Amino acid sequence: MLGDRSFGDASSGGTPPGAPAGGDRPGRRALILVENLSVPFDRRVWQECTTLRDAGWEVHVICPRGTKRDTEPEAEIDGVRIHRYPLRAATGGPAGYLREYGSALWHTARLARKVGPVDVVHACNPPDLLFLPALWLKRRGARFVFDQHDLVPELYLSRFGRGEDLLYRAVCALERLTYRAADVVLATNESYRDVAVRRGGRRSEDVFVVRSAPDVDRFHPVPPEPGLKRGKPHLLCYLGVMGPQDGVDYALRALAKLRDDLGRTDWHAVFVGGGDTFEAMVELSGRLGLAEQVQFTGRIPDADLARYLSTADVCLSPDPRNPLNDLSTMNKVLEYMVMGRPIVSFDLREARVSAGDAAVYAAANDEAEFAGHIALLLDDPEQRARMGRIGQERISGRLSWRNSQASLLAAYAAACRDRAPASPGGPDRAPRRQRR
Repeated sequence: MLGDRSFGDASSGGTPPGAPAGGDRPGRRALILVENLSVPFDRRVWQECTTLRDAGWEVHVICPRGTKRDTEPEAEIDGVRIHRYPLRAATGGPAGYLREYGSALWHTARLARKVGPVDVVHACNPPDLLFLPALWLKRRGARFVFDQHDLVPELYLSRFGRGEDLLYRAVCALERLTYRAADVVLATNESYRDVAVRRGGRRSEDVFVVRSAPDVDRFHPVPPEPGLKRGKPHLLCYLGVMGPQDGVDYALRALAKLRDDLGRTDWHAVFVGGGDTFEAMVELSGRLGLAEQVQFTGRIPDADLARYLSTADVCLSPDPRNPLNDLSTMNKVLEYMVMGRPIVSFDLREARVSAGDAAVYAAANDEAEFAGHIALLLDDPEQRARMGRIGQERISGRLSWRNSQASLLAAYAAACRDRAPASPGGPDRAPRRQRR
């Protein structure tokens, strides 16, 4: 889902369409706050950064350091200034998350003071805690843009299975506070927009849909490499995060049914990505007797990812239906589409919005039907090619990043209406009557 889920290198975006939201008013400064991924590894955030830069904004980012890349504490990349802090990912339950989030907030506040006055503070969830440093900056005249990558209450229900307990009520309260503090909200799709209006009490005119989309100039098909199929006629590919709610276990059980119930052994499968359950999924693959047919690569560079996806005959989107997945846009689906690959997915609301006829849909969480759809596509190369063309047409059309650029700039224009630019060298010059 958006919640970001992108792998490999990011690069500069193109010049945004239409009139810039701030490019005609020099001196505009934006500060983007991210907690769950480093930048530019977070592809959506990086595309937003380069869009704003091309519109004339001075863009700063505060984010955690990566483990294998994005490791420098400070960097300026393509004109975007990135300030990174050390962060240890949560382990050991709620106490681990408290340590992670407490450390992230302290470092974010420290680096925000270093950046100085800004016109817009743009906070990307999860978690729904970055409204705290955003409020501090609002009191100094900044406008607050909330970029809702994930529905955290639904994420909590789907990931932990604890029901609507005290922690669930706490994350709901934090979401309400974030909505209330924001001047405008960026939603990744119409379902998220509906939540912001219905549950968040936001006016519809203050919520802008900014869909995530692959950069088609950078990420595109390459010649297939039959050797990646490990001697099999067909290659199946999964790309994405491997967490409790991501359905890799569903995909593995479906592949076991493809072999055992349908008698199909004419395939090799590659699972690209990492996450909390990576080791558990490797172990499950072994228990299912799939170790010889299923390869786990971990996270890999974009060049290698393009090789696998360009060779794949069918791509897998096994996210089960749960409160989060049904409403979320899956980045992997979009990346499969840009590479012209047919998709097998469970029947989720936003999966259909994104993929349309570029995918076939199994009944929610039905692993046997999922396996059956894979088998049918493997036997129908014409249908696979037709679905691939549909996906590419959708990505280059209404789902393109160029449309999202226009919406992002419109959101910034709405947030900054009638606001004087901040001064990086002195006190904020925004009149007090404009502060909220």
